Amino acid sequence: MRASGDRLRLTWLGHSTVVIDLAGCRLLTDPLLRTHNNVLRRRAVPPSREQWADPDAVLLSHLHLDHAEVRSLRMVAGVPVLTGSRNAAWLRGKGLLGQGAEDWTDVGPVRVRLVPAVHHGRPMPHRPNEAHGHLVRSDATTLWVAGDTAWYDGMADLPALAGAERVDVAIVPIGGWGPRLSANHMGPAQAARACAATGARYALPVHWGTLHAPLMTTFGDWFERPLAAFEAEVAATAPDCRVITVEHGETWSPAGDT
Repeated sequence: MRASGDRLRLTWLGHSTVVIDLAGCRLLTDPLLRTHNNVLRRRAVPPSREQWADPDAVLLSHLHLDHAEVRSLRMVAGVPVLTGSRNAAWLRGKGLLGQGAEDWTDVGPVRVRLVPAVHHGRPMPHRPNEAHGHLVRSDATTLWVAGDTAWYDGMADLPALAGAERVDVAIVPIGGWGPRLSANHMGPAQAARACAATGARYALPVHWGTLHAPLMTTFGDWFERPLAAFEAEVAATAPDCRVITVEHGETWSPAGDT
């Protein structure tokens, strides 16, 4: 169900895939919609079509395989994919509607634009290596979808870029798909710092608890650990921010927040 008026609804489908329903518009971030992703295994059941159907646009942060899976993208073929210009050209070569969004782009009543991300540690020779986050704004609500990124000082400037005093919701990565987090990613402490820098009222943690290499979940508790660590870091670093805790496929909205 889409949000009416200026209401916001967020549905986390696992990893960095989120359905953003805002002001009657539906956006889908970094869609991984199938049972597995190449060699990586999905721990939970895959999302149902009803949860992500008929998006108005896809927000694609970068072309690493755990974010830009072509078969998932083809499940929403015909929908604009808002990403960096070089990424967009690569997508068009795959028959998808790649569209650069370096400046504000209208998606119905909602506006979207790219913002920086620092995520260039693992270049792919066969795909462009642009990486970005996205700002999303309606008349009353501002979201920051961080994408995969390391901390950078310019995060504090993002609310002003959106014409807001603070970000209403930060969708931030807090982990990975293995027990060790590689460079150019934020862990729980850096993600909490990002929430503080942007003044986020709410934070939805993503990029954790979903994908793993075969048999890897049998070693330690690394799969569940990032959420508790992030909640503790937010309490210490960004006490005015409330962490959104949902399971795969669950939906949250401010109106339903108690």
